Amino acid sequence: MSVARTLPVLAALALFVVPASAHEVTATRFDAPLPLSLLYLGAAATVAATALLLARANTTDTDERTIITLPASVGAIGRRVLSLGFLAVFTAVLVVGVVGRTSPTNPAVVVFWVLWLKGVLVVAALIGNPWRALSPWRTVHRALESLEGERISGYAYPSWLAAWPATIGFVVVAGVFENLTVLPRSPERTTVLLAAYATAMIGGGVVFGRDWYRHADLFEVFYDLVGRVAPLTARVQDGRLVVTVRRPWTACARPVASPAVVTLVVASVYTVSFDGFTSTPEYQTLALALRDLGAIQTPGLLVYTLGLLAFILVFALTASVVARIVADDARTVALVIAASLLPIAVSYELAHNATHLVENAALLVGALTGTPPVLLAWLSIPAYWTGQVLLVVAGHLVAVAAVHHALTHTYPDRSLRAHAPLVALMVAYTVLSLWILSRPLAT
Repeated sequence: MSVARTLPVLAALALFVVPASAHEVTATRFDAPLPLSLLYLGAAATVAATALLLARANTTDTDERTIITLPASVGAIGRRVLSLGFLAVFTAVLVVGVVGRTSPTNPAVVVFWVLWLKGVLVVAALIGNPWRALSPWRTVHRALESLEGERISGYAYPSWLAAWPATIGFVVVAGVFENLTVLPRSPERTTVLLAAYATAMIGGGVVFGRDWYRHADLFEVFYDLVGRVAPLTARVQDGRLVVTVRRPWTACARPVASPAVVTLVVASVYTVSFDGFTSTPEYQTLALALRDLGAIQTPGLLVYTLGLLAFILVFALTASVVARIVADDARTVALVIAASLLPIAVSYELAHNATHLVENAALLVGALTGTPPVLLAWLSIPAYWTGQVLLVVAGHLVAVAAVHHALTHTYPDRSLRAHAPLVALMVAYTVLSLWILSRPLAT
């Protein structure tokens, strides 16, 4: 059963559901003849069956096909335009955050927390990571190197540090600040955060050189991971800019570099799930119950931290079980299979935040022109929720294909049995994601 054949079946299933919620959509519920439990069972069975068929398949074809070849100068000019343009946007965000109106509709808030964090993610998921061209700290760093006439680097980047600065930065910014604080609604605090982060990035680049950005910049490391899912890639090869098309699981079947990156992948899956969970009645009930205990002043932070540790522990246990099956150490197995979770994180991010991104883009247009366009009035709750279901399940099917190719390539003699614990993990993610999407929004 291929992904192409599976999606129509899922589309038919998704048309018959009961409770539903929509991120940034006003209505929260609609009626349908089939119980939601059947949708969960169908989605889980589809993923499991697809995994079984892929495990028995002999093909490991993950080739890329060139579709466009351009002079390298085209890429260089485009990179220069993007870097200078985004530096101007970043500067404007800092200025507007200080002098603009104090409200959640301040362009600085909308640009950073929505169009930057979520918008660049969408671009990375479609055409690969654009952040090395966009990064304002890299642009400033290149300008400093031009003034010096040589590469700037005081010390070698410590290998033991790996990508831990980026992983910690992701958890703090995308996990805690975005979901559990007032920063996404405060232009002044958003400006302080960006100014502090820019100072840390540029300062680290001066000390450790360009390696600092590759390992420590949360945006560069995270968007680079997201870019593995992209069906299109662009790179300079033999003096020309080559654009290729590939299967979305191709790069997700490749090992990641370090345990820090493994942790970031797991954190990305968990954080977007937690983001959706915070809108459910169950989360509100849990937070109130913890707050009523009296000693817990920040129940949201406690729930986020415990949930993240649980996700990491479950993944580590799964990697350990697979390691026993393939007769390898758990660390190596974790590096091999971690990237296969990326389609899950990206698909749920798109399902959860797509309308949020569109509506805030319209909000920004309205702030600049005085008349915000209405872009989603045509979208019904059933159609929206159906799209969410398709995105989530499609992401899990891509993840299953990715882990199949990763295991087949690394452990060709034992890959079949090694699929079982990973399929169980992915089915659990499927059901959890769909359950979160199905819950009514808590206000």
